[in-house]
Amino acid sequence: MNLFTLTDHDSIEGAEQLRQHPDFFVSEELTCKMPSGTEVHIGVYDVSERQHAQLQQRRNDLVALLMYLTERRLFFSINHVFSSVTGRRELEDFAWFQEYFPAVEIRNSHMLERANQQAAQLAKQWDKIGIGGSDAHALPSAGTAYTEVPGARDKVEFFDGLRAGLGRVGGESGSFSKLTRDVFMIACEMMREKSWTTLLSPLAVLIPAVTFWNYRDEHAFARVWASRVLGEPETRKHPRWISVPQSAAEEWV
Repeated sequence: MNLFTLTDHDSIEGAEQLRQHPDFFVSEELTCKMPSGTEVHIGVYDVSERQHAQLQQRRNDLVALLMYLTERRLFFSINHVFSSVTGRRELEDFAWFQEYFPAVEIRNSHMLERANQQAAQLAKQWDKIGIGGSDAHALPSAGTAYTEVPGARDKVEFFDGLRAGLGRVGGESGSFSKLTRDVFMIACEMMREKSWTTLLSPLAVLIPAVTFWNYRDEHAFARVWASRVLGEPETRKHPRWISVPQSAAEEWV
């Protein structure tokens, strides 16, 4: 069977219309402050409304958050570990990831292929569960990266299989064209919903430049931290910005 979830940032409101479907479960992406003062994104899966409220109360206290996640046996992951999307990173952050996080996002369909490969290498080195997700902010990107557990017949078997190391990850990585398309779509939707924003439409010509520089920063960030954490040389090869789609999954999140 197929399973679906939605991981909005610090919110579960977007799942309201989807709860009625038997193959859907509620999740979220927490913006969490680390003891070093940096911010990270933590994926937390299959949560109730009460658990969501408790998670939000603890997201700026990592120790309290980890205790709650462990006590409630909630499945969680550190997301886009080699991305600059949440800002700076400190070396001690990786010590927390290694010691206390059961899973690492190793396939994000908006991260560069190289960053995904480095995340997968890190998960293997640390013996962590690897998961994938589309990180979609526009409909065409939904489901373009996924996690599957072959043979899982329901949600319980899916998570049991993940914890047992039976999960597999597939789908696309990010690319300049894909991100640029999605940003254009978001801008168009914003102008449709709020007519006054059409005054900003001339700025749309800058979107390709912004997404290009975003990926340059992402590549530099991943290169530096892969060197420090994985021991990779800081080569300056041109990043691969074109991803190759893979086949659909049997069970995916």
